[in-house]
Amino acid sequence: MKRLLFIFNPWSGKAHVKDHLFEIADEFSKAGYLVTVYPTQREKDCYEYVRANAGEYDLLVCSGGDGTLNEAVAGLLDNTECDIPIGYIPSGSTNDFASSLMIPKTVNNAVKNIIEGTEFPCDVGCFNGRWFNYVAAFGLFTEVSYATPQQLKNALGHQAYIIESVKSFASLKSYELKVECEDFETEGRFIYGMVANSKSVGGIKGITGKEIKLDDGLFEVILIRGPKNPMEFQTMFNGFIFQTDNNMVKHLKCSEITFTSAEPIPWVLDGEFGGEQTRVQITVENKKVRYLISKHP
Repeated sequence: MKRLLFIFNPWSGKAHVKDHLFEIADEFSKAGYLVTVYPTQREKDCYEYVRANAGEYDLLVCSGGDGTLNEAVAGLLDNTECDIPIGYIPSGSTNDFASSLMIPKTVNNAVKNIIEGTEFPCDVGCFNGRWFNYVAAFGLFTEVSYATPQQLKNALGHQAYIIESVKSFASLKSYELKVECEDFETEGRFIYGMVANSKSVGGIKGITGKEIKLDDGLFEVILIRGPKNPMEFQTMFNGFIFQTDNNMVKHLKCSEITFTSAEPIPWVLDGEFGGEQTRVQITVENKKVRYLISKHP
């Protein structure tokens, strides 16, 4: 029999996966897998367990939020002797990347999606040597995205970012940065920067742009300069809402980008704190991770 490691975060989201353990194991067993179940116990436990043990299995399936998936993928990639596909059963509160991969939200359908799925080779990002699945970002909106009520996100899409951030206009913090990529270079003070491979961020669809491809070897980048007055804020608003470039907002695609700053800048990776950095180099590893999914994005 093929061996399957099912690793899950028992505290993710509403922790409903714990109520479906038997049916999850039963469905995978019927599909011909010998199933090992491992509930994570602490932060980084998923990463450490996968890195140490994934080589003993034919398939890795993880369940949790975006942070759990981040650890599972990182552990898989850092196990240099392991090359197996991964399945995902989302159970977090946001699940941006699962939506981009068109993975069903219900447990039963997500399991079926894995069993009946085919491999989709997907891009993955490398942030100063650390893996991330779908977003690396700094600045104002990294906080706003996870603080904005989901109902407002659903109703207004990425305009919800702006609505919530207007409340913090007086306390906008900008960072002096030099940004370099293949055919673009700029310097200035920026309130937000995002490098993404996703169709939604923070539960808001459409923010990363149009015609997003998860396997093209390119990540989408948004850079927003700090407004000095209400007029510049309006220009920023227009560029962000209508996804057009102006003197405040820049959109681009790249396979490698570097951010350099004089002061440490806090970054967020896949919804989790990525540390404070003065120099960040981000590269795209094309088709590095193989997801089992029934519908390819």
